[in-house]
Amino acid sequence: MTLHLPPEIAERIETVTHAGRRADALTLIEMLREITGVEPTLWKGIIGFGEYHYRYASGHSGTAPAAGFAPRAGASVIYLPDGIDTYAAELAGLGPHKTGVGCLYIARLDRTNLSVLEDILARSFAAVTAGTFTQRARESSGTSGRPPLDPPAPPAR
Repeated sequence: MTLHLPPEIAERIETVTHAGRRADALTLIEMLREITGVEPTLWKGIIGFGEYHYRYASGHSGTAPAAGFAPRAGASVIYLPDGIDTYAAELAGLGPHKTGVGCLYIARLDRTNLSVLEDILARSFAAVTAGTFTQRARESSGTSGRPPLDPPAPPAR
């Protein structure tokens, strides 16, 4: 697959030593371009698409990618700002994966149901960019009963 990429995105992908993960990154870029209608930008190692503004109850605020991923050594880390819990039913049909509060870890896209992944990414992007979403995954997915802690600020572009 040959894609026209901004130089900083191409350079980021070239730093990934695993050939399969590099190929997965190109697939995710193509998918997210189609879903979001925007070009990727680099946010300190995260390949992001669009942005949204958030504000914590503490008053801390910032801007983060509305959709994005990072090709890492062990897996592609896909960021879902609205949290993983929103997609529990869909995740059952996704294929092999692991999850975090707002992250989906996929080691091999060739073992993933890409139509399910596209649906999750499209729904997440729509929710985050609708203009009414102001939380981050840690606030929207908390189930401990404790008030959410402010996670580290999102990466600056």
